[in-house]
Amino acid sequence: MPSIIKKKLTSKNAAQKLIKKHDKLIHSEHMKVTSHVQRDNDDWIINTLMLDNLDVPFKYKRKKRYQSLQGQRVNLTYYAETETIAGIYPFHLKMRASGNLSE
Repeated sequence: MPSIIKKKLTSKNAAQKLIKKHDKLIHSEHMKVTSHVQRDNDDWIINTLMLDNLDVPFKYKRKKRYQSLQGQRVNLTYYAETETIAGIYPFHLKMRASGNLSE
């Protein structure tokens, strides 16, 4: 059991170190995923998460498909970013540092 507790503290400390180093980085914990969509884009899989009580999508990419996170609680470390689509600037949040499952 102590190794599980140590692991949780280590990942939390890692997020805190990143936030101190990068002032625009944001960290949120225990966020509930309401929707998780995965789309192919060339050699990458683009993942989009929608979270409970937020109207802004979180996007990240991976080389392989990932298990569905729908209904799970997650910890996210991310930057706010704006993307241009057809001349419109919808706001989204891009995970660059990590996106860890929490219990």
